[in-house]
Amino acid sequence: MFAVGLITSLFFLWGFALNLNPILIPHLKKACQLTDAQSAFIDSASYIAYFLLAIPAGQFMKRYGYKGGILLGLGLFATGAFLFYPAAAARSYGFFLGALFVIACGLTFLETAANPYITVLGDPEGATQRLNFAQSFNGLAATLAPLLGGIFILSGKSLSPAQAAAMPAPQLGAYLNHEAAAVQAPYLLIGGFVLLIAAVLYFTRLPDIIESTDDEGPGRPLLQEKNLLLGVLAQFFYVGAQVCVSSFFIRFAGRVAGIDEKTAALYLAGALLGFTAGRFIGTALMRYVPASRLLAGYSLLNFFLVLLAVFTHGHFSVYALVGVEFFMSIMFPTIFSLSIRGLGSKTKEGSSLVIMAIVGGAVFPPIMGRMSDASSIQLAYVVPACCFLVVFYFALRNIGVKKVKLATAH
Repeated sequence: MFAVGLITSLFFLWGFALNLNPILIPHLKKACQLTDAQSAFIDSASYIAYFLLAIPAGQFMKRYGYKGGILLGLGLFATGAFLFYPAAAARSYGFFLGALFVIACGLTFLETAANPYITVLGDPEGATQRLNFAQSFNGLAATLAPLLGGIFILSGKSLSPAQAAAMPAPQLGAYLNHEAAAVQAPYLLIGGFVLLIAAVLYFTRLPDIIESTDDEGPGRPLLQEKNLLLGVLAQFFYVGAQVCVSSFFIRFAGRVAGIDEKTAALYLAGALLGFTAGRFIGTALMRYVPASRLLAGYSLLNFFLVLLAVFTHGHFSVYALVGVEFFMSIMFPTIFSLSIRGLGSKTKEGSSLVIMAIVGGAVFPPIMGRMSDASSIQLAYVVPACCFLVVFYFALRNIGVKKVKLATAH
């Protein structure tokens, strides 16, 4: 059980790292004087690593095992966190993006290992519920990250373009340097904590995975598995939607409802608390409602909630996005489990493909950022609305699919 708890802690770690991005986007937008489109590359730097390294991570773990992959992931995570210190000292946006990319390389190894690993630690029939439960701690981290980030990183002080232009260069430089330096201590602490987890894990024996000999998986190549490929597509669009909704939330609340950044960070923390609650509630509901039906209902509800956020005004629009966070809660783990079911001994390779789809988080935010710069941040939310329709289609295709046996562990 200690090993299971340790693996579950990894879900918390990468959830915390990724959900600091909605704090970093408005913060570095100020410190590095960026447009909405430029600030969206914070997400791109974080999520492109999943596309580039998911398959190499899977191959690495085939040779060195899940534990080796997890340890390498934690090492990369800590290294990237420590790089924030010199990046802030130089106030270099490119340096920040590089540090985020290194962190994301580590997260790719962690997710490629932990997502399939937790599904095989127990009864195969409960794999989706078990993954949703572990992902609930990812949701807990998603709540704490913007809350703590809002307290320790965001200053609550913003300059309009006119104010920045009127300020003497030395004074402006001092202000920008002070803003950039706010990330140094938090990321040093994060890096140290990650190294501590790595040390504990190094001395812990993890259960070995025994691939099922009764179910070797499909005889045809993985790229001919229609459900897997559709799952990869659904995950691509879902992660794009999730990142867009969260990353632009603070700026949306400011533009549409006039909420200041520190208060908006609290709204986001509340929304992500709903995301966390949704994970636990969704896990419980799956005892009575098939996962695919729940996914279909949630994705369709989110489509309409995002449209409400686009076409209404004031605080009501913000509350609609808070609701979206709740109904996104089960989507990633449910799409993941439905995508890899029935792959048998090919589960690791199939998992790598689904993890690659997280690159959607790198693709859609810049598109949304450009729409925001060209029109308005409110209208730009049609991007995640369309993404939820793809998830809805995947869910419909999986309604009625029989349960199948996954790989087992001891």
